[in-house]
Amino acid sequence: MLKSVTLGLCLVSATATYAQQVKPLYKDNKAPTEARVQDLLGRMTVEEKVGQLSTILGWEMYQKDGKKVGISAAYKKAVDERHIGGLWATLRADPWTQKTLANGLNPTQAAEASNALQKYATESTRLGIPLFLAEECPHGHMAIGATVFPTSIGQGSTWDPALVQRMAAAIATEVRVQGGHIGYGPVLDLAREPRWSRVEETYGEDPVLTSQMGVAMVRGLQGASLKSGVNVISTLKHFAAYGVPEGGHNGGSISTGYRELYQSFLPPVHAAVKAGVLSIMTSYNSIDGVPCSSNEFLLTDLLRRQWGFQGFTVSDLGSISGILTSHHVAGTAPEAAALAINAGLDDDLSGYGFDKELLAAYNQKLVSMETLDRAVGRVLRLKFEMGLFENPYVDARKAARQVNSAANVELARQVARESVVLLKNEKDLLPLSKSIQRIAVIGPNADNIYNQLGDYTAPQPESNIVTVLEGIKSKVAAGTKVTYVKGCAIRDTTQVDIAAAVSAARNADVAVVVLGGSSARDFKTDYQSTGAANVTATGTQALSDMESGEGYDRATLDLLGKQQELLQAVVQTGKPVVVVLIKGRPLNLNWMAAHVPALLDAWYPGQEGGNAIADVLFGDYNPAGRLPISVPKHVGQLPVYYNAARPARRDYVEMDAKPLYSFGYGLSYSKFEYSDLQVNPTESKDAVKVVVRFKVKNTSTRDGDEVAQLYLTDEVSSVVTPVQQLKKFQRLRIKAGAQQEVAFELTAEDLMLLNQKMEWVVEPGTFTAQVGASSDDVRLKQTFQVAKALKLASVEK
Repeated sequence: MLKSVTLGLCLVSATATYAQQVKPLYKDNKAPTEARVQDLLGRMTVEEKVGQLSTILGWEMYQKDGKKVGISAAYKKAVDERHIGGLWATLRADPWTQKTLANGLNPTQAAEASNALQKYATESTRLGIPLFLAEECPHGHMAIGATVFPTSIGQGSTWDPALVQRMAAAIATEVRVQGGHIGYGPVLDLAREPRWSRVEETYGEDPVLTSQMGVAMVRGLQGASLKSGVNVISTLKHFAAYGVPEGGHNGGSISTGYRELYQSFLPPVHAAVKAGVLSIMTSYNSIDGVPCSSNEFLLTDLLRRQWGFQGFTVSDLGSISGILTSHHVAGTAPEAAALAINAGLDDDLSGYGFDKELLAAYNQKLVSMETLDRAVGRVLRLKFEMGLFENPYVDARKAARQVNSAANVELARQVARESVVLLKNEKDLLPLSKSIQRIAVIGPNADNIYNQLGDYTAPQPESNIVTVLEGIKSKVAAGTKVTYVKGCAIRDTTQVDIAAAVSAARNADVAVVVLGGSSARDFKTDYQSTGAANVTATGTQALSDMESGEGYDRATLDLLGKQQELLQAVVQTGKPVVVVLIKGRPLNLNWMAAHVPALLDAWYPGQEGGNAIADVLFGDYNPAGRLPISVPKHVGQLPVYYNAARPARRDYVEMDAKPLYSFGYGLSYSKFEYSDLQVNPTESKDAVKVVVRFKVKNTSTRDGDEVAQLYLTDEVSSVVTPVQQLKKFQRLRIKAGAQQEVAFELTAEDLMLLNQKMEWVVEPGTFTAQVGASSDDVRLKQTFQVAKALKLASVEK
């Protein structure tokens, strides 16, 4: 009897030892991903599953002691007690996070901190699940020392998707080598309301341009393989129709029908899904009474069943709790969590929308285990596919070499150059001569580092940023006298010196006046829990320059502070004046358009903005940026986007209905002619193809770029369609005197509309192809016929 008991104990001991030695299936990198996901789900507790869906704020999760970095007690608590699955903005630095150049992380320290966070998650927890680290990166990684590119509205102005894809790949590398895995971007909202504070984050007002830029960004960020070590998951935002809030109020309600939703606001997202985007963020607004973060139609019916999206969805910061507190369609926090996850929202950005509230919803039987597993599986699947279970760490030595590398700095300069839009150049005042004797550089944005970087930018070493003043000084001859006078601030009126600006202009051969706006956050501003600024209309303390950026919605689009007075006083000197605009949204440019001979719009041009602007001012770069958004004459005209549905807009008593500058507009130092338009449609049983050919000639003596644009009008249709709609474009590089032939191919997707039965169809009839340099500068046009009806698909809403 004793022998048998002893043998039994030995067998039990041996079995336990063997079990410890056998690697669990989910840790076997040779096993199929789906098998690994299911094996891990089967081992997790409900609490661990709920925790996997929490992406909490990350900048308090590390601690810094001199040059040493490690994990904080708050992080250990979050991992041990809440089983969190990810962190957001761990490496972020700005006034909201209270992280500065002094207490934030340089690239090497950032990589070390990421490794320390991963080490605790993978080695000090029961299952060793690695973290997802998500970072903001719409125009560069929002971290100290990272390369700062032009904001998205400037990227859109390049009309150069290939360049934007190169930029996105550079951003991805900078995020990845510091330990990040997810990049928040691109923003695919259409900016049809310029009073809205986040116009700078978009590619403009048009779905076709936005689609191509968005696809370029997704492909650049994600690359060919997530296991490359230099690519990240792209999280596009905001889903859906966020950029047209009533009154311009950020996060406010919108008014759009489902036909307009499908035809204008959803195509950029659909294009990104087809390009393989792996993460999508919901928006704060509701559509037709249903909050986007609990909208089953958007998150499940459309995104997954109709479009076949394979990634995971994530809330915007606090938008799950907003189902309760903002939209009031839930009575309790657990009900809000249940509405979100049951609708198809997988991950919680903030960690307080799901977390204990989702656990309570599960315990109250508001959420099933099947639904919970579905969401957790979608997050885990990408952790496996990125290879994080095998390789959760990065080589901290690479970060300093690859972040803000010389190649990335040069790329930032190229994107900034291509984004500059020449709005006016009377009597060819530009380009300026480098041997000019005296230049006055004037204005609040002439030598202000942070005003040219835009929102979602971390503090940066001053040596990384080149201002307009510095760019001009580096460009002119040694004997040129450059005089700088700020003159005034963007908003504040307590520090004004217009007299000094006038004196400088009078003693100069030309005055370069740098005006506009700012999205530069400061440490005096109060911020909401979402990171948006709290804005008050009045106050006694000195005002910051910030008049744009998340939370800074406008009632007017006028230049603020004393900027208009400053410009008028300088112009009255009679000296030639060039205005350079640095800003995040269209502003009222009426007076300067009438009285200033040369205008350049540089948006927020990033760290190389000063060099890029100087390149254009002095002719080392021939500008070819085109407006991605129309510039109104007055807020009373809004909305003023070019592709509005018929009927055509009528004039007002005070003014006409046309914008000051239309979508697609931009000048060059070269001149271009269009000729030989040929439009050839061909039809088959299941398809239609229209080939549009034409020639573009550079008739000047200067090499230059031209952005050829093809617009389409459906002359008679069963439902109302736009007056015109961009369908194709191409940025061309044409030598002086040379000519290029351009060929665009239109397919059924370019000709289709949603009929009264909500079916995608191509209707027989007459279409007009319009080719030219902008939406209101059509050089060639030709009608063509489609003979047969073509049905593509139905829409279920």
